[in-house]
Amino acid sequence: MAVMDYAIPTGTILVTGVVLALVAQWKGWRPSLPVVLAVGIGFRVLIMAFAAESEWQPVDFVESFKPAGDAVLRGQDPVIGSEGGWHFLPMIPYVYGLLLWLGIPWEWGGRLVTVVADIILIPLVGKLAGGAAANLRAFQYACNPLAVLVASIHGQVEPVALVFGVAAFVVARGPGDPDRPGLRDDPVALVRERVSALGFGGAVRDLAAAARPALARALAPREGERDTLRRALFAGLLMGLALCAKSWPIWLIPGMLLLLPTVRARVVAFVATGVAPVFFVVTEPLFLNASLGEVIQALRTIGDIRPIVGEWGYTPWFTDGDWALRPDLTTFGTRLIYITLLLVAFFWRRADPVDVTAAMLLAFMVVTPRLGTQYLLWFMPFLVARPTRFAWPAILGVCLWAGYGYLYMTQFDTTTWWHLHSIWSRASIVLLPILALALPWERRVSRAAAVEPGGPPPGPVSVSA
Repeated sequence: MAVMDYAIPTGTILVTGVVLALVAQWKGWRPSLPVVLAVGIGFRVLIMAFAAESEWQPVDFVESFKPAGDAVLRGQDPVIGSEGGWHFLPMIPYVYGLLLWLGIPWEWGGRLVTVVADIILIPLVGKLAGGAAANLRAFQYACNPLAVLVASIHGQVEPVALVFGVAAFVVARGPGDPDRPGLRDDPVALVRERVSALGFGGAVRDLAAAARPALARALAPREGERDTLRRALFAGLLMGLALCAKSWPIWLIPGMLLLLPTVRARVVAFVATGVAPVFFVVTEPLFLNASLGEVIQALRTIGDIRPIVGEWGYTPWFTDGDWALRPDLTTFGTRLIYITLLLVAFFWRRADPVDVTAAMLLAFMVVTPRLGTQYLLWFMPFLVARPTRFAWPAILGVCLWAGYGYLYMTQFDTTTWWHLHSIWSRASIVLLPILALALPWERRVSRAAAVEPGGPPPGPVSVSA
């Protein structure tokens, strides 16, 4: 299939998905789950077929992901075997290796991993939304162009990380009303109350005196807590699998923990999160012919953040729109990320954990110095599940920007591509204020947190765009 023949039908299908998602919002459609899945599977499999038969294939898909699967077949650590092209734990390369061993062509098999994960993510988005709008939100994610581009064309592993991360949220929250009180005897709430009542100095003395009994009370077993601890265990295990796919789901851990109602449950979930990553590290010598030294070398490579900037946001304006190794911009941007996320955590400290997570991920996109297009999928399930006033401008903006890069720029030779890239990367700065506006500004206090003991219930909190 010629490249242009592949881009035109793909673009047509993606535009159709956008129209369906917007009409569903306007008409208030609530399609059944089989219909939602049929639409989502149809979009993803059809575009995967176009991409697999195309002459053009993403560079990292061919030169980084496939070598990781080949390395597993040779018994090598995938990080070392791909010469650093694979930068994560070996969980997904094991699957790549299996598919290659079965003789499935890489153009199909490599994408099968991400397409299946993204299909499973569709009903999970509905579960994350909860309530009457669950099927609407699932349908809108099924039609989401960025999800289809990342899973079916790029074959990037974001959907795998997200399917485990969102599943961890759903399990941690458990059944019942999506808006409900969280942790009782919350240490953070205790600090806030003491500071407000006594001032900082008095609060410190008061808290120091009360710390030991408060901690003992928080960690004490509670009647009927077994189900909560079981949820916490499974949620933590799922989040650990998300971290085995990529490292960025570390930003999802606070939201998962906030969904659990007791300190003990949060401790269990936090400890369980480390089980899967440790398992995949310590079992490498059993599953692969990797020595301890090679495992350590691979871990050092995984921890090495390459200071490549110039793809997104403000950094392309310092690099003339090209990629560049700029440790100064990377250092500044990394510090800005930490400061920004701390501020977001403070200002959304009483928000619903899903909103806290969406706010953190959106804020990350605004201030990050380095970004691959697939990163924009990080916030998508959370924003689709609980849309804000500017959710759809943000969704449409990033989908248009990503679609231009995936479908239009790939039609040209290398020289023309770099020229278009210099324009495209600098144009991304227009999206930063739109993403900032899409933060859940009006939901910095959750409906559950707004209920005062003995007071009237709050008014309805809308999560529709």
